[in-house]
Amino acid sequence: MQSVIDKINAKYMKPHVVDVKSGDTVRVHQKIKEGAKERVQVFEGMVIRTTRPGSHTSSITVRKVASGVGVEKTYQVHNPLVVKIEVTKRTKVRRNYLSYMRERSGKSARLSSVDFDKAGVNTIPEVEIKPEAKEAPKQEEKPELTEETNEKAKPEETDQKPQEKTEEPSTTKPETTTEK
Repeated sequence: MQSVIDKINAKYMKPHVVDVKSGDTVRVHQKIKEGAKERVQVFEGMVIRTTRPGSHTSSITVRKVASGVGVEKTYQVHNPLVVKIEVTKRTKVRRNYLSYMRERSGKSARLSSVDFDKAGVNTIPEVEIKPEAKEAPKQEEKPELTEETNEKAKPEETDQKPQEKTEEPSTTKPETTTEK
C-alpha cells in the first residue's frame, strides 16, 4: 500500500525545486488569478521556517516587514501556483525555526551573510536538458542525408542554376531590344 501512495505523491511533485534553507532571503513568484486575468506576484522576504524537505508537502514560511507590519506567508514548494523560488541571500543560522526574528527589528534583525553560488543554487537542471533534447533529432537526421542526397542534390542544383541564368538574360534583354 505504501508504494501506491508514493506513486501518487510523486505524480504531484515538481521534478526539481531550489534548495531553500532557513535564514535565506528569497523571492517567491506566485500566480494570482483575478477574474479572467492571471498575473505573477513576487513576495520577497526571509525564510523563517522550512518543513518536511524532500516531501511533496514541503513548505516554507517567508516573513517580511511591510509598512511597519510583519507579514508572513506560507508556501507549498510543490504547489503548481508557485512559479519560481529564487534565493537572493543566504545567512548563517543554527535553527530551523527562526521565531525569534519576529521580536527583532533594525540592527538586531541582521544576520551574518554567507557566500554562496547564487547562479548554481537558482538554476534548474531541466533548462540544461531541453537544449540537448532538441539536438538529438538533428543528429539522427544528419546520417540519413549524407551520401545519397548529396550526390543527387549536386547535379540537380547545377542543372537548374545554369538553365535559370541562361533563360533570364535571353528572354528579358534580347527580346525587348529586338522588338523595339
